[in-house]
Amino acid sequence: MEKHLFPELDHCLLCPRRCGVNRNAGQLGFCRMTSELRIARVGLHLWEEPCLSGTRGSGTIFFTGCNLGCIFCQNQQISTRTLPGKVYSIEELSAAMLSLQDQGAHNINLVTGTHYVPHIVDAVHLARAQGLHLPILYNCGGYESVETLQKLEGIVDIYLPDMKFFSEEISSRYAHAKDYFARAKEAIAEMVRQVPEQIFDKDGIMQKGVIVRHLMLPGLLFDTKHLLDHLSENYGNQITISLMNQYTPMPGVPSELSKPLSPKHYASMIDYLSLLGQENAYTQESGTVSESFIPDFD
Repeated sequence: MEKHLFPELDHCLLCPRRCGVNRNAGQLGFCRMTSELRIARVGLHLWEEPCLSGTRGSGTIFFTGCNLGCIFCQNQQISTRTLPGKVYSIEELSAAMLSLQDQGAHNINLVTGTHYVPHIVDAVHLARAQGLHLPILYNCGGYESVETLQKLEGIVDIYLPDMKFFSEEISSRYAHAKDYFARAKEAIAEMVRQVPEQIFDKDGIMQKGVIVRHLMLPGLLFDTKHLLDHLSENYGNQITISLMNQYTPMPGVPSELSKPLSPKHYASMIDYLSLLGQENAYTQESGTVSESFIPDFD
C-alpha cells in the first residue's frame, strides 16, 4: 500500500493543540496518530438527527483517534486508541465513500476526522471525480482550528460540530482543553461563513447547513444555558441546535458524572430554547441513556 505523506504533517498544527510533531516520521501528538490513515468503522448509521439519517442511513466513516479526549467519551474504543483500526490508503477511503453511496446512504459522514483533514480533502476530490455526488458531512467535537477548516471550504456541505463546554474550568477538567469554548466559537463562526444557508431536499434530508450539537452533562445546567445563549444570539435560526440528553455514564468517570442527566434539567433547557425563539432544534425523548446507542467497533 502506497503511503501518502503530507508536508503539513512534518510539523502538525492541524488542531488547536498545535503539537508540532512530525507525524510523517511516526511521531505522536495528542491524537496519538501518525500520518497513517486509520479508520475504525465504515457503515450506514441510523441514529443521527432525522434530517441526516433519513430512512436509509448516514454513511458514516469513524476515524481512529481524537484531538479532544473527553473523559466521558462514549466511543472510548477508538478515541483512547485501544482499537487502532484498519489502515486505509487515500484510494481505499475514496472507495469506501463510493460504496456507502451505492448502499443508499444519504450523505458521507466523516466522524472525528480533524487529524486527517489532508487525507479527507484528497479522498473527496478522488471520489467526486469517480461519481460521488452525496453531501459531505464533517462531524466533529468542535475543537477545531479555523485554518484547518478553511482547507475544507468547498469540500464540506454540512457541518455537525459539538459545542460541549462554556466554562474554562469544566473544559479543562473534562477534556484537557481550557480554551475549548474560545476555539469552538471561532470554528462554528467559520463553518457558518462557509455554509450560511440550510438547504433540504424534497424528503427533508439536509443537503447544506450547520447543526450544532450539545450533549447536556449532569449538574452543568448553567454551562448549557450559556452555550444556548451564545448560539441563539449569534446565529438564531440560521443554524439548527441539537440538544441531547443521551449522556451515558462510562466506567471511571468522576463521581459527579457517574449519574444520568436530570430529566427536569433537560426539560427546562427545552423550554429555554423556546424562550430564545429557537425554531430549528432537535430534542430527544427519554430512553436514550443506553450503551446500545454506542456503535460496535469490533
